[in-house]
Amino acid sequence: MFKKGSKLNSILTGSCPKCQKESMYVDKNPLHLTNILKMNENCSHCGLKYQLEPSFFYGAMYVSYGLNVAVGIAAFIVSFVFFGTTIEQSFLSIVITLIVLFPFVLRLARNLYINMFVSYTPKAGEK
Repeated sequence: MFKKGSKLNSILTGSCPKCQKESMYVDKNPLHLTNILKMNENCSHCGLKYQLEPSFFYGAMYVSYGLNVAVGIAAFIVSFVFFGTTIEQSFLSIVITLIVLFPFVLRLARNLYINMFVSYTPKAGEK
């Protein structure tokens, strides 16, 4: 399921979607907020250019929106249904959850978006 070659591996690890041999990001840790969007230009193994076209990752905003809606709904259900909080407390839990998970959702949206357009190639980057 998470083995090399699966889309899920590339999405969750942030590795190159074509060869899955290195991270697309300069800094692998999404909690370093100053480097959260800094990506390598190309994959050093297979040569894939991550910015497939100018402003390519603007499309990831739509993916991010969908992910944030899902996270917000999940936070509301957990807060309101399982913990029995008031609407105001549930709203606060949604806001706090979205703020805390922001760096992870941002990276996940980019990873999902590029994996929609680039497929794994087993022999990519081999000499």
